[in-house]
Amino acid sequence: MTIDQYPTEIAQLLQSAQICPLGPGKPVQEAYAQLSSLSVNSLSERALRDRSMAEACLSGLWLRFNYLDQSHTISQDLPDSTGSYWHGIMHRREPDYSNAKYWFRRTGDHPAMEILADKVKLFVTEVKLDRVTQFLAEGTWDPMAMVDACEAVARGNCAKQELLEKVAQSEWETLFEYCYSRAF
Repeated sequence: MTIDQYPTEIAQLLQSAQICPLGPGKPVQEAYAQLSSLSVNSLSERALRDRSMAEACLSGLWLRFNYLDQSHTISQDLPDSTGSYWHGIMHRREPDYSNAKYWFRRTGDHPAMEILADKVKLFVTEVKLDRVTQFLAEGTWDPMAMVDACEAVARGNCAKQELLEKVAQSEWETLFEYCYSRAF
């Protein structure tokens, strides 16, 4: 992720973030005040082009620092496929796997998924995949298979947690970049 495309406040916030967990994670208390101070208008010095995409950015930022409730409050009010995508990720992490799949069905073939599939395929070329993670090499993004893989890790049926965390990180970065580039 190239964080220099973001204002200093957002770039510094993102630099302090840990890798995305597969589960709910622990809210990062140090980020709460800064996250709370953000608004659609404070995300960029550039003119706002798409309010819904800026709100999606806010949902993503709350999620990035493990504030699932705050992310959920925003994403559930976004009526488009991008809101459904953030909503699906949040429920996957909650974990509420069946609800995550519901939201991913509503997401459909989101444009960020094509970019994500290309990124993931590149970094799994040197990795030995198992039955659960084989979907990562297929060249298309399958959010349902990602839900299943996260559930398999949570149940102790997949030893690829670190790989899947990298994938989740790439997913977050790709979707956030997609939203940000359309918001401003």
